[in-house]
Amino acid sequence: MGMESRPVRAGRNVNRKLVVAVTGAASAVGRALVARLVRQDAVREVIAVDRERGDAGGVTWRVIDLTDPALVTRLTGADAVIHVAVDLNVTDDVPARSHHNVRSTQTVLTAAAAAGVRHAVVMSSAMVYGAVEDNPVPLDEDAQLRAPADGGLISDLLEVEALCARSPRSHPGMAVTVVRPATLVGAGIDTVLTRHFEAPRLLVVKGGTPTWQFCHVDDLAAALEAAVVGRLAGPLAVASPGHLEQATVEAITGLSRVELSSSFTFGTAGRLHRLGVTRASVSELHYVTHPWVVATTRLDAAGWRAEYSNELALQALMEYASGRHALVARRIGRRGATATIGAAGATVAILGTAVVIRKARKRKRG
Repeated sequence: MGMESRPVRAGRNVNRKLVVAVTGAASAVGRALVARLVRQDAVREVIAVDRERGDAGGVTWRVIDLTDPALVTRLTGADAVIHVAVDLNVTDDVPARSHHNVRSTQTVLTAAAAAGVRHAVVMSSAMVYGAVEDNPVPLDEDAQLRAPADGGLISDLLEVEALCARSPRSHPGMAVTVVRPATLVGAGIDTVLTRHFEAPRLLVVKGGTPTWQFCHVDDLAAALEAAVVGRLAGPLAVASPGHLEQATVEAITGLSRVELSSSFTFGTAGRLHRLGVTRASVSELHYVTHPWVVATTRLDAAGWRAEYSNELALQALMEYASGRHALVARRIGRRGATATIGAAGATVAILGTAVVIRKARKRKRG
């Protein structure tokens, strides 16, 4: 499943300044985006829409639940809508996140078309390409979407993509551009992939070929701005140029590796997920095992350039992760993390996982 690249039709007067609505304006990505748009000469007004009022100034705030069909009244007067309310963060309530991600996207697209919006830009993720052993490096933006529907975040993203793919047929007067960032980093970003760097050791699966590529929130905001101001057709991949090999990642972070067999890693992750110890599905572990590097061809052609290299983005991630500790994407206290680090090595990490599994089984029996 892929998004067809088609030109975005400009309005009757291409020189007229835009009124741009941002849905999810109070989120981390939304705040960074709104801050750019209010300084953009091509934008006359920014309408900030979210279920709670954020702290951005110089905008028109319209507060509403993004799944409410009455959203159409909040988008009145907008020339373009940028939907960044797709939630990629770790949560204890996966069904609620899925409902929000899918229903809000559906509502935004329908409401935007009803309000006469000419161009909708929707944030997704490069995760939809899938992390597959035989992926080329880099992936073309029009590459097939090979991520498996897993009932979690990946399923959300695939459904968001499907809604966007169907929208031009349902709403022929509105063009839709999908934007797919690589591993997102920045203040307020808390995903399975960022928590990978909160662990005392970096998990490496034997036989895997991890290739790391990042996208800083500021670069994503600049890409979203370029997409709406330049009326760019998609899909648009957003990332720092190139990628980092595992050895480079370890050198930058100062973290050593825990190298485990594929059968143990995915088998243990499956058990932890079924027991409710971690909300991360097994499929999400593939993104730290196999390559999913993307090329930013269309944005590059439009003149966009990432300000953050992969090295700088990873350094920023480590600063945000400072003082936080996680194992298998689950936050743990400082005492537990110190014990794991002090006891040294892969053996303790494996034993610690086994202890967690046994405790969870006892709770279920109890």
